[in-house]
Amino acid sequence: MTDTAVVILNFNGSALLRKFLPSVIQHSGEARIILVDNGSSDGSADVMAAEFPNIECIAIPTNLGFCGGYNHALKLVKAGRYVLLNSDVEVTPGWLGPMSDLLDRDPSIAAVQPKILSHHAKNTFEYAGAAGGLIDTLGYPFCRGRLFFYAEEDQGQYNNEQQIFWSSGACMMVQSKLFHAMGGFDEDFFAHMEEIDLCWRLQRAGYRIYFTPASSVYHVGGGTLSSSNPRKTYLNFRNGLSLIYKNLPASELVLKFPIRLILDWIASLTFVLSGSVRDGLAVWRAHVHFFRYWQRERRRRQQTFAHGFRRLESQYSGSIVWEFFILGRRKVSQLKH
Repeated sequence: MTDTAVVILNFNGSALLRKFLPSVIQHSGEARIILVDNGSSDGSADVMAAEFPNIECIAIPTNLGFCGGYNHALKLVKAGRYVLLNSDVEVTPGWLGPMSDLLDRDPSIAAVQPKILSHHAKNTFEYAGAAGGLIDTLGYPFCRGRLFFYAEEDQGQYNNEQQIFWSSGACMMVQSKLFHAMGGFDEDFFAHMEEIDLCWRLQRAGYRIYFTPASSVYHVGGGTLSSSNPRKTYLNFRNGLSLIYKNLPASELVLKFPIRLILDWIASLTFVLSGSVRDGLAVWRAHVHFFRYWQRERRRRQQTFAHGFRRLESQYSGSIVWEFFILGRRKVSQLKH
């Protein structure tokens, strides 16, 4: 495990560090633990110096977001594999071993995710990852154990080691050489869906993403932005468009992109009618931003496909929006395969 670096990105999370960093120290064996402070203003640096003086720290003067913070810090970290870990995650005994074993056993696996359960309800899957990320034909992400806002109880139904589409940024072990070969995270994403974009690009390069149930962690979720924050809504909808525009083949994009726009407008109206006017407006701001920087988006798409990344067959062939909102299906096991 000495070639493993657990890298925790922190932004104004001093209380979270006090609560969760001890479990990481206790259960991470020989792995290096590195705290990256992403321009915090809440005294996080003082907490680290006073209470965790033996933990390596990398200080970034300003908040570069999830993407920029990790890209900057990981250039300074020399290790065979990185574990990207949110500051609001409680880890468990032996959590690193099963993920390391997978990467050791099969070099075609680029990244691994553990089972991510809710810290508030420890028998329930957590929103940001659950039992592994999937994506539907229109580019909407979902998880084994979590469809939209519905999270299943963990009853062992996903206790199988399996290839997935994307690994959660809340807890991801990734081969460092492949992370850098892909250019790291796309910093224009800032935060949200950047890990899906990275995993998509890794798969286009011929690698695979995996889930292992033999490792479990507990995630608070919303530790930096709450689920109702219009800023988060804006990032999710803006990055959702960028994600499919960058990664879908032109033959699919010409049909699916207009459908996504229409569904986003419906989502905006739903926010407004339910009283979340600021969230509804955030969707429109996301669209304005996307089209305002259209030329930049085109360059990013050209860069993505310049390397000859192959077309994937691992997407869910149906529409999760149709399955969830029209047919009322709440579990992955109920989806049409």
